[in-house]
Amino acid sequence: MSIDLNADLGEGCDNDEALMALVSSANIACGWHAGDATIMRQCVRWALKNGVAIGAHPSFPDRENFGRSEMNLPPDEIIAGTLYQIGALAAIAKAEGGALSHVKPHGALYNQAVKDPALADALCEAVRRFDPSLRFFGLAGSGMIDAARRAGLQPVEEVFADRGYNADGSLVSRKLPGALIEDDAQAIAQAISLVRDHRVRAIDGSLVAVNAQTVCLHGDGAHAVQFAKSIREKLGAEGIAIQALC
Repeated sequence: MSIDLNADLGEGCDNDEALMALVSSANIACGWHAGDATIMRQCVRWALKNGVAIGAHPSFPDRENFGRSEMNLPPDEIIAGTLYQIGALAAIAKAEGGALSHVKPHGALYNQAVKDPALADALCEAVRRFDPSLRFFGLAGSGMIDAARRAGLQPVEEVFADRGYNADGSLVSRKLPGALIEDDAQAIAQAISLVRDHRVRAIDGSLVAVNAQTVCLHGDGAHAVQFAKSIREKLGAEGIAIQALC
C-alpha cells in the first residue's frame, strides 16, 4: 500500500526546503495569494532535487488575505486567471528541466469549488485547455472530483490529517469549533485511518467513507517539519509507503 503526501509550498514560510525532502508532491503558490517568480523557481529546483512531483497552486487574486477571501467571478475570468498562474509555473519548471504533474486550487478557490459546480467546472476547463494530462487535486468525494471527471481529467481525491470532517464528508468550516486538529497524535491517527481504512470519524461521531489518494500536510507553522517526519514514520510503521502518483 502507498499514499501520496502533498504540501502547499512557496507561500513565504521557512519550511519549504526541509518539507521537500519529506513529501512526494508539492503544490507551489503561483503569485496570486503568495510567492513570486523567484520563490517559484527555487521551489521547483528543490522539488527536482528531491524527486517531488511539481504542482501548480492557483488562487483567487487575493494577496492581501492570502487567498482566503470568497469571490464570485465569472467562469471566463476563472479560466483566464487559472491559465495565467499554471502557465507561469509551467514555464519556470520547463526552464529548470522539469514539468508539472498536477494542479490543486488554493484557499477560498478550493473551498468554493467544493460546493459550486460552475466554479469547479471552470477550474477543470482551464486545466483541460492547458494540458489534459495534468492531474486535478480536489476534496475526496466532493463536486471537484465530479467536475474533473466531466472534463476528462484524472482526479486525485485529497484528504486532510489535521482538519475536522462533517458527516457528509466535507471539511468543518474554519469559522467553527473542531475545524483544526491541533494535537499531532490525533491528526496522525486520523491520517492512518483515512489511508488504511478509507474512513474518518466526523465531528458528530459518525464514521464516513473516504477515498484517500493523497494526504495534505500544511507547510506553515513551526512544527510543520516535525509533523511531516512523524506522519511518515507512523505510516511506514503501518506498511504504507510514500509515493507520488505520477
